Amino acid sequence: MLIALIGLVIGIVLGMMSGMVFPVGFSAYVAMGILACMDSLLGGIYANMRQEFRGKVFATGFVTNAALAVVLIWLGNQLSIDLSIAAIVVYGSRMFNNCSNIRHLLLNRNEEKTVLGEENGL
Repeated sequence: MLIALIGLVIGIVLGMMSGMVFPVGFSAYVAMGILACMDSLLGGIYANMRQEFRGKVFATGFVTNAALAVVLIWLGNQLSIDLSIAAIVVYGSRMFNNCSNIRHLLLNRNEEKTVLGEENGL
């Protein structure tokens, strides 16, 4: 987990230092891709906390979610329909759900430690 966090920090720092700027026309695609990747990242964190993390599932989900979000935006642009709202709702709700699950898991772990401490007279 620590290696992933270090990699994330290094990636963010390198991205900010690169000075790369996306054209305005691509901003919706980039935003949806980032949103989809954040959803996958939170899902991976939750799976890791439950000790059910599988690298292949995470990697394929990460790429597939990002590609699906970008294709959805592209298709909406071709049909003159704002499908970005649908992507925001879907990926946003999944992110909130993953955050809620992570929070519940952390709270349950702390309650288990407290109960075990009380049983042992701590």
